[in-house]
Amino acid sequence: MTASMPKACALLLLLGVTLGSALDAAAEQDFRRRAHAANGNEFESNDIRAEIAFGREVAARILGREPRRDNAELTRYVTLIGQALASNSGRSELPFYFGVLDSEQVNAYSTPGGYVFVTRGALQQMRDEAELAAVLAHEIAHIQLRHIVNAMHIRGKETSGVMTWMSVITGGSGDTAKVAFFQAVDQATNLLFEEGFNIRDELAADRVALMLLANTGYDPEALNRFLTRIDTPTQSAARNGKRTHPSGTERLTALATALRTQGLTDLNLPRRPERFASYATHY
Repeated sequence: MTASMPKACALLLLLGVTLGSALDAAAEQDFRRRAHAANGNEFESNDIRAEIAFGREVAARILGREPRRDNAELTRYVTLIGQALASNSGRSELPFYFGVLDSEQVNAYSTPGGYVFVTRGALQQMRDEAELAAVLAHEIAHIQLRHIVNAMHIRGKETSGVMTWMSVITGGSGDTAKVAFFQAVDQATNLLFEEGFNIRDELAADRVALMLLANTGYDPEALNRFLTRIDTPTQSAARNGKRTHPSGTERLTALATALRTQGLTDLNLPRRPERFASYATHY
């Protein structure tokens, strides 16, 4: 047993308390109903395997550009928070993976199949565990709502079914299928690094993230706090280069509306700055 294990075990127990401090049973039931509706139809095992395989290849492209931070304790911490959030996402069929990228960029990424990454630069801008959870929840929401899968299907238009299309290009053994697969991977990578998600998808991921936060027992206003802090001229310029991306003002306004309409203001749910600070040295 390493010296870090007692700390990790204590964190796991505390996360259990966090989960237990979620909204009341009626609110949780309502969220699960909405999550199920957002996920739409259940898919066959082949479709899910295809989604995971596609996402794994896109995740490899991300790691090819921005290497993973080699710190087991920090990764364990981020993973425990991410898994707690993912358990409320309605995507229990996915084996979620979480990692920290060794990059000064303030960013986070997610791919189909459950791969979620946050950069060291983003961690350095955070003030508490709720803000970390907020960023992870936003990325989990993109996976839950299948935003990349849907975007690639719209561009491909080979078949009428989103997951059927993914199964075809992932499972096909011919040259045409392989070319289509890697073209889709290229497009997905470009979407993440160059284009950005469209306004509708970004704002939808924000709304779902708020419910994930609240139902996992974190302050849902954390996402608003973090985005306000990083809305610098540099970040604004980066967004302006992505034509479909919402402006900082537009996103914060939509977040404030969503918090109010979903009844998520003034809940006094935990932020946990002390626990977050104990891991700050591992950035």
